[in-house]
Amino acid sequence: MLTALAGRTAIITGGSKGIGRGLAKRFGEAGLNVLVVARSLTEAERVAAEIGPSASGFAADVRDAAACQAFAAAALERYGRIDVLCANAGIFPAARLDVMTGDDFDTVMDTNLKGTFLSVAAVLPAMKARRWGRIVVTSSITGPITGYPGWAHYGASKAGQLGFVRTAAIELAPWGITMNAVMPGNIRTEGLDGLGPDYFAKMEASIPMARLGGAEDIANAALFFASEEAAYITGQSLVIDGGQVLPESLAALEDLGGPA
Repeated sequence: MLTALAGRTAIITGGSKGIGRGLAKRFGEAGLNVLVVARSLTEAERVAAEIGPSASGFAADVRDAAACQAFAAAALERYGRIDVLCANAGIFPAARLDVMTGDDFDTVMDTNLKGTFLSVAAVLPAMKARRWGRIVVTSSITGPITGYPGWAHYGASKAGQLGFVRTAAIELAPWGITMNAVMPGNIRTEGLDGLGPDYFAKMEASIPMARLGGAEDIANAALFFASEEAAYITGQSLVIDGGQVLPESLAALEDLGGPA
């Protein structure tokens, strides 16, 4: 059992849907105050309402340094402290290299990579003042480990996040602040619901555990990284993918079988 985190404050960027919504709800269940940050205030407040009175919403675009400073100020004003940042905001528009533009590339990098930096920079004064903090970055298996056509810019941003995490973790260690990353595989969220059963069957066939993960699988790992028990873990990344990256090919799974 993890040491109780009740009464501490977590900021979740990209918290209105998908993995971010799962993070926000899990941290709320653990008793933390939660500031749900999203570009849409309506959507952020909707998730906050699902959590309860210990949560609230805030509208911010993580590409904007002033907006990031504003959400940090709001957390301090509403809850008096900032203990945890889940830098989760990200986008994944598809564009293959023969049609990708410089603007396409910059938009993804500005949100996923620069947005991570700006979010972290915004919370550091409050964390340094307490000499305690937990930062959890949502990276991906795509980029650091695997690739997928149309996501070269996305993969580059996710690999870049891990490089940022490693050096930032060194700089922040003297302040009692840890920084780690979760690396989700294929996670079933509301954004995938329209893809149909054939899509899910193909994806599940490539995963040894034979199912897509849920947002709660990522949230539970992030909650551990945010705990007292993870105080001696920093600069690390954790793959959460049901074993997806393990087989060298689908043939490795074809004759695997299962329990009788």
